[in-house]
Amino acid sequence: MSPKSDETLLEKIDEIDKYPTKAAAWNYRISYKGVLAMGYFHLAAIYGLYLSITSAKSATILFSLGVTAGAHRLWSHRSYKATLPLQIILMLFQSMCLQYTVINWVRQHRLHHKYSDTDADPHNASRGFFFSHLGWTLVEEHDEVTKRITQIDVSDATSNPVLRFQKEYAYPVIGMMCFVLPTVIPVIFWGETINVAWHVNMLRYALTLHGTFLINSAAHIYGNRPYDTNISPTQNTLVSLAICGEGFHNYHHTFPWDYRAAELGNTLLNLSTMFINLCAWFGWAYDLKTVTDDMIKARARKTGDGTHMTTYMEVNK
Repeated sequence: MSPKSDETLLEKIDEIDKYPTKAAAWNYRISYKGVLAMGYFHLAAIYGLYLSITSAKSATILFSLGVTAGAHRLWSHRSYKATLPLQIILMLFQSMCLQYTVINWVRQHRLHHKYSDTDADPHNASRGFFFSHLGWTLVEEHDEVTKRITQIDVSDATSNPVLRFQKEYAYPVIGMMCFVLPTVIPVIFWGETINVAWHVNMLRYALTLHGTFLINSAAHIYGNRPYDTNISPTQNTLVSLAICGEGFHNYHHTFPWDYRAAELGNTLLNLSTMFINLCAWFGWAYDLKTVTDDMIKARARKTGDGTHMTTYMEVNK
């Protein structure tokens, strides 16, 4: 190889290794597919809200409150292990949400953690609330995302037969779980109209999306940082209320391998932890990873903002 070729190769390596900026100047390219999809889902959800108030049966509204678990704590962070029956259930729950396949979700989420709040983060909170909440779905990916996502290792996910099945049959599996069954079941079992069932389901889907998006936006901008002030994620009680415990985000980004995603589980607001604990009681979830109290306190003392009450009381004895 010639010296010139060596120099070119080194320049390419340096370009890849260079850490992405927080929010460099960027010419947004509108994703018309994203605009059309989000436009329809939100208009349908607004109509679904109207129907929920005026004509939907109460059973239809209750049925449309979805449950999600697995893609985040189990497969993205491998914070616990699950038996085959639980994995199938969690894969089907995730399919109800239409947020990529699990394999794609894991790849995007690991990229988010590795380059959080930089241009390589798909929903970079450094670009403001709207972009990190919804705007990132309306534009083409930043070049840093496109470049670095190929470096993310998801071999554990792609080798999982349950997740491979979902990816191979993504359209029928996700279509059935997210759109067909939530529409057909109310029609068959309690005589709901197709129009009402469909639009109330669109409301469910939109609420699920916005619940997840609040973690990307509000929980990266507003709140306290009791464990690490050097990162953007925060502790946000309102987000925890909206999304079943994922608002303890400063804790989660500090200790991403903890299956509880919150100190001591915070089970009052953390329904996902309660669900995993219940599955562990049945023997379906096991090898649950946690962080010791001493490690939590030491980290809060070292890098926290002083709002961690246990540390605050000990330091000020």
